[in-house]
Amino acid sequence: MTHFLVTNDDGVFAPGLLALVQAIRAIPGNEVSVLAPDHNWSACGHVKTLTRPLRVREVKLADGSTALSCDGAPSDCVAIAVMGAIEKPIDVVVSGINPNANVGLDVTYSGTVTAAMEASINGKPGYAVSLDAPEHHNGELNFAPAAKAAADVILGLLADKLEKNRQPIWNINLPYREEGQFEGVLYTRQGVRLYRDVLEKRLDPQGKPYYWIGGEAPTGLMDEGTDFWAIKSGFISVTPLQMDMTNKGLLEVLSSSRKP
Repeated sequence: MTHFLVTNDDGVFAPGLLALVQAIRAIPGNEVSVLAPDHNWSACGHVKTLTRPLRVREVKLADGSTALSCDGAPSDCVAIAVMGAIEKPIDVVVSGINPNANVGLDVTYSGTVTAAMEASINGKPGYAVSLDAPEHHNGELNFAPAAKAAADVILGLLADKLEKNRQPIWNINLPYREEGQFEGVLYTRQGVRLYRDVLEKRLDPQGKPYYWIGGEAPTGLMDEGTDFWAIKSGFISVTPLQMDMTNKGLLEVLSSSRKP
């Protein structure tokens, strides 16, 4: 029996989380626990709350199943679950489904992905699942096809035992397909995300300035073999990430050029 922890960054009542929970539970031999934020933490990045207590309470999901919510960030949820807030040991952490893609440098901002990173830090395989939904979808999405496909990908990777001694973070992005007609699964590298952010300066009622980051939705470069290219071509993108961010090429240059 494999014990999965499911979390997200959109809040415990988000429909993407429920779809993922149901898809994993539908596969025999799996047990699922849920510990997710009690509100939306999108684009929160990797957070570790140390300056205040974290509160956990029991809630009911839309299908009547029991879950736990926490007032901390997604990475907090993973940390406290693995450390004992959920008494039964966690085997695998799955985060999602996020209703927008997390590709390229999105991984540094994404609460969905950083929850999977926290799993890796704690010695557990971590999977982040995101859906490249249409803009202005207003939350009315069919997550079921993506949830089933993601669960199949995750179970396949676990069966291949690729986790041993590596602790990768798996960043899974899926194109939005109502009928689940994906072109296939591709193993990809991080692509180049193009952000079109705009900083707006406004005044509050007291005449004091404040700032709001806005702008158009990000795009990306269509470089073959990347996560962005894969989902825009109709494929499920699976990118293995790691916590070691050392620039090994530059380190080699520095080491060779500065030898005594």
